[in-house]
Amino acid sequence: MIELAGVTKSFGANRVLAGVDLSVGRGRSLVVIGGSGTGKSVLLKCILGLEAPDAGRITVDGRDAATGDREAFLACFGMLFQGGALFDSLPVWQNVSFRLLRGALKRPRAEAREIAIEKLRRVGLSPDVADKVPAELSGGMQKRVGLARAIAADPQIIFFDEPTTGLDPIMSGVINDLIREIVSEMGATALTITHDMTSVRAIADEVAMLHGGVIRWTGPVAALDASGDPYVDQFIHGRAEGPIAALR
Repeated sequence: MIELAGVTKSFGANRVLAGVDLSVGRGRSLVVIGGSGTGKSVLLKCILGLEAPDAGRITVDGRDAATGDREAFLACFGMLFQGGALFDSLPVWQNVSFRLLRGALKRPRAEAREIAIEKLRRVGLSPDVADKVPAELSGGMQKRVGLARAIAADPQIIFFDEPTTGLDPIMSGVINDLIREIVSEMGATALTITHDMTSVRAIADEVAMLHGGVIRWTGPVAALDASGDPYVDQFIHGRAEGPIAALR
């Protein structure tokens, strides 16, 4: 569903991506791990076209991500942002149905509200939440609203950017379970970036480690602990000593 071949991206003298090769199978959940500043967010931005790669090719569902109808291309994506990214001035239902109220996916207002309430129910929130504003919700509820928005248009591909950041362990588990269930139900392709190894083990089919601007290792989540790669081993066990520390 998503294919990257030789993708590079630099910002001045800082070469963030140095030839990334990565494949995400249709209907599969891939989690990209790696330390802060290794380029995980830049990778997502390149796929979405928010940053233009310096070299290489990105295809989504067989289409070159750099060409064609931009609005139609973006319509196949949903995204759960790290910080929630809810609009403070809009009620929850308008946050959830934001893309359904405008653009190519525009629906009648009443229909958009019904869809929003349905998606809120799917993430475990009652209809009365629809007319609240984000400031009235807890962090966990805001994250659920963000997840409801990500799936509102039934996208083919969903990106999750650090989905459990700022949540307590119990709510993190709830969000991880919801992500796994929803992605499976929808048959969507999922690409997640996270530091949280609990999330990795809960939602991944495959894992890829980004380090030094390239994918150092990729494989099924069941093989993660026996990867044989010292960088992967140090990262997943949170060890201070190892090849990653030596490069800092």
